[in-house]
Amino acid sequence: MVEQVIQVAVHDLKRNSESFETVSGNAHLKVSETVERVVGELHAMYASRASKSHGRFAASSDNYPAQTYLDEFRKGDFKDFATLTAKLMTTLTVQARRKPGATGGHVLFAHLEKDEQRFLLVAIINDKLGAALTKSFDIASVEHLDLDGFRFAGRINMTAWTNSADRYIGFLKGKGNVAEYFKEFLGCDSTVQDLEDTRTLVRVLNGFAEPAKGFVKDKQAFLQKAYDICQRYIRDNEPLDLETFSNELFPENPKELAKSLGDPDVGLGDGFVPKKRALSPMVKFSAKTRLWSVEFNRQALTDGKIVYALSTPTASELSAGNKCAR
Repeated sequence: MVEQVIQVAVHDLKRNSESFETVSGNAHLKVSETVERVVGELHAMYASRASKSHGRFAASSDNYPAQTYLDEFRKGDFKDFATLTAKLMTTLTVQARRKPGATGGHVLFAHLEKDEQRFLLVAIINDKLGAALTKSFDIASVEHLDLDGFRFAGRINMTAWTNSADRYIGFLKGKGNVAEYFKEFLGCDSTVQDLEDTRTLVRVLNGFAEPAKGFVKDKQAFLQKAYDICQRYIRDNEPLDLETFSNELFPENPKELAKSLGDPDVGLGDGFVPKKRALSPMVKFSAKTRLWSVEFNRQALTDGKIVYALSTPTASELSAGNKCAR
């Protein structure tokens, strides 16, 4: 949840018959209750989308100047928002002209705070025709912002960037390469980290399946199914699509799973091929101390071959060679 909306600007990326142009709008939108609600809804919807890519600024600031403008904004104590958004609009317009899949719309920039961290949220929004009931009980056409339908959005965690985190930029990936110009606009290097992303996937799935969350009835069966699906992606050498994955793994409530997987604070993006060696915690339990270690397949818990009670851990079907006496 967004804790504070600090600054908001809105400009237009206008598409004409041949190209794109920038139309300057309001660089200092008054942060009213309505503006706070719109920014909060946009951020929540961005967070709930599973199909994202994550990364860091590309090495070449000459080719990707957004990081230079943001650095100037940061060094200026985050005050000159008008200059920042004007420069970013110029960069966005240049990138839109280069990509055939680019679309125009209202470009909203929001400088916000969440969990004691500063972010810049950028989203391209279009208008939508709706209807409203007038005071005279007539029905009139009304244009409004299509918050549900936005396809292009990105978020930069400026606090994480300052602290030299590995990943601090996220953007909606979409299908195909339609969001490519938005990635280029942000100057994001979204190099895939298969092993680390697989570990993050396993951690999120484990947390989602905890009984206390109330989503999953049988944690072991859920994790086994996730493991089997990931193994298929490995065999086919196919990158993981988190929305498709959510629909297959948890058809009872795929949106809730996609929301957990797409949490921008987790930083998990799709497009990676799962790594087999990082998947084992989903189907195996292992623990060790200085004097002993134990490892078993989680299916043993489901089948009752291993029963854990807080006072008496018990294992059955041990061979004579695996039994020991005091």
